[in-house]
Amino acid sequence: MLQTFRWIALVEGVTTLALFLVAMPLKYWGGNPVLVPPVGMAHGLAWVAYVAAMAVCLPGKGFSASEWARTFVAALFPFGTFLNDGLIRRKMAARGPA
Repeated sequence: MLQTFRWIALVEGVTTLALFLVAMPLKYWGGNPVLVPPVGMAHGLAWVAYVAAMAVCLPGKGFSASEWARTFVAALFPFGTFLNDGLIRRKMAARGPA
């Protein structure tokens, strides 16, 4: 389950980058807002999937309250899910092979 969560976190992080580094600059600097709605919706769905995956994938996996908070806060900041990946990988390693 933690590998599934890592995949969802990667998708959430990539959609954030696509929104901030492609769609929004194209809108504000290029005058072409065509990518903002689809990329924004993809990012919104990925964010909801990330939070839902927290509720499904993380219980019983040895996360402390502060690690839960860190994992949630990671989804609120650009690059946060990438920075939090080390924690998820350590938890996976501590649990051994799936």
